[in-house]
Amino acid sequence: MARSSSGFVAGLTAAAVAVVGFLAYQASANVPDTLGKPLAGASPKAPATATKAPRDKKNPVALPVGSGRGERVVYSVDDDRVWLVTADNRTERTFPVTPGTVDPAVGTYAVTSRSKAVIGSDGAQIEHVVRFTAVDGVPIGFSSAMDGSTGSPDSTKKLGGIRESRKNGTAMWNFATIGVKVVVIQ
Repeated sequence: MARSSSGFVAGLTAAAVAVVGFLAYQASANVPDTLGKPLAGASPKAPATATKAPRDKKNPVALPVGSGRGERVVYSVDDDRVWLVTADNRTERTFPVTPGTVDPAVGTYAVTSRSKAVIGSDGAQIEHVVRFTAVDGVPIGFSSAMDGSTGSPDSTKKLGGIRESRKNGTAMWNFATIGVKVVVIQ
């Protein structure tokens, strides 16, 4: 009896692995061509000399004019700052970030994937990963180091992680679900 039940379990395991493999294949075969690409009408390949969005000189952390409309994450590569903006164009939160060594092009994207906790490309344990594009195969997204660090990245590596504090990472995670617009400005 023990021998037949172990064969049965092995058969069930093999069948389960086959089903999971088939479902993974189906999922990858049905990924939209637009996943990870800029939103229609966007210009993510804008020249590096793109004009910087106008800033409020009296309030340098105010949401830059011309950063879009509606619900969105606004990320300034020059100011290393993020704004979480509600559907009615109200800034819910703004905070500084520490960019990786690879910057996304100016343009409009959408959140394409999220991970609750992973090991970052720099080897750090990170959480609340919100990805929105890739540059030359380097994934670009927001994340928090679990140890709370936000130090400068290793300049000898190609890193696309835009680090934020854990508190701000939690706010980003709650705000930036799949499909939410991400506007990258100078």
